[in-house]
Amino acid sequence: MKTKFINGVSSPSMSLGLLVTENALQVQPDAQEDCKELVCPDQPDLDTQRKAYLWCREFLHGAWKSLDEDDFHITIIRGGLSNKLFLCSLSDSLDTVGDEPRSVLLRLYGAILQMSCNKGDSQQSNKENHFQGAEAMVLESVMFAILAERELGPKLYGIFPQGRLEQYVPSRKLDTCELSDPSISSEVAEKMAKFHGMRMPFNKEPKWLFGTMDKYLSQVMRLNFTRESQLHRFNRLLSYNLPQEMDLLKSLLESTHSPVVFCHNDCQEGNILLLKDRQTSDKQKLMLIDFEYSSYNYRGFDIGNHFCEWMYDYNCDEFPFFKVNPQTYPSKAQQLHFIERYLRESDRGFDNLSEEDQTKQKQELYIEVNRFALASHFFWGLWSIIQARLSTIKFGYLEYALARFDAYFQQKKIWAV
Repeated sequence: MKTKFINGVSSPSMSLGLLVTENALQVQPDAQEDCKELVCPDQPDLDTQRKAYLWCREFLHGAWKSLDEDDFHITIIRGGLSNKLFLCSLSDSLDTVGDEPRSVLLRLYGAILQMSCNKGDSQQSNKENHFQGAEAMVLESVMFAILAERELGPKLYGIFPQGRLEQYVPSRKLDTCELSDPSISSEVAEKMAKFHGMRMPFNKEPKWLFGTMDKYLSQVMRLNFTRESQLHRFNRLLSYNLPQEMDLLKSLLESTHSPVVFCHNDCQEGNILLLKDRQTSDKQKLMLIDFEYSSYNYRGFDIGNHFCEWMYDYNCDEFPFFKVNPQTYPSKAQQLHFIERYLRESDRGFDNLSEEDQTKQKQELYIEVNRFALASHFFWGLWSIIQARLSTIKFGYLEYALARFDAYFQQKKIWAV
């Protein structure tokens, strides 16, 4: 998941993100700079430490069952209002008794799910919000378990209302610049094709994309900002006539054929792990993670969204905490490299086609993904406007929204014809 983002807003198809209903959109005060910091950045608070210890004892086996609290180690991997990640480990002095893991990843769900317990506009909307948040968590957990069983994601060791225990995979997340590496791009294409080929027990109607965007847009049109700097940027975004623009985008994509498949929907560098102890020559050195947005959706969106992410680097310590470089959007040659590997993996008959038919299929998919890339810019642009009012994470959300809509209008000149 984008670490700058809290999990998704609800859509009519009940996407697998953690949800906020339209009536229960809660906003934070404008003074977002006053976020509280942990006194010790590597250690969670004592209450979290105690709960983590008990979860590990109750859900894990082997040495964990009789684990003394003094032999339990926990450190923060990632904090914030989104999923909070912790590394829980056995003391080095403690031996394992079987095949139990020495370390596990504890994932705690963040503020969006907790909002299901907040007051909505009415008792009914509060009940609806609670139900949707709980249902979304169940769906996401079912998906995570299925992917784990198919060895397409980390193992699942335990699940509880506040979060889950997962396999700790020694790895690092990719850097944005690595997405253009030909060998990495090939493997991402292969992984995505396998992901798209799965049959999952979820609603197979492609309601996620525009169902979610409709709700985002409705919420955006009801927002207001009081800080002058934010108001100026927000008014600029409103000047784009977003409702009319989205109608035009819908018309374009309705005329663009794209198969409905099971999509990751957020295949960016932060959600792609480079596994440790794998050599550069290894064919399988990557793992996709963070499936909160996954749902049945149009193939073109998943690939187009991935291509868009080549432009955005979120590993920045200074405001607005991202960098954008339109020149790094993949060239046609780079896209066709990805597309060819994707088609070879997703269609076993592709190699038997004539060179002319292969070229035709690649060109058709090239047009498809670049049109759906427009939806990626629009989707994350709307999302980021909402986060400018909802989130207390330090990030230039309105600046990011402007960057995404700038890219949208630039690419629209080429592809909306």
